[in-house]
Amino acid sequence: MIMESYGISPLPKNTAEAMAYVPFQQYEDKTYSPAQALESGTAYPVLNKPFFGSKYAGGKDD
Repeated sequence: MIMESYGISPLPKNTAEAMAYVPFQQYEDKTYSPAQALESGTAYPVLNKPFFGSKYAGGKDD
C-alpha cells in the first residue's frame, strides 16, 4: 500500500549488515472489540503475534 500510494519502498534501498529495519506499518480498518483488544494486548489483528516460547522453536523439550 505504501508503494502504490506514495511511490516509496517500505525498506531503505541501501541496508547495512547487522542493522535492524522495520517496514512501514500498513493500516487496516479492522480492529478488535475492546474486550478482545484487552485480551490480545492490541486493538489490531495484524499485530496480534502470540508468543509460544520454545514450543515451535525446537527447544529441548520437543
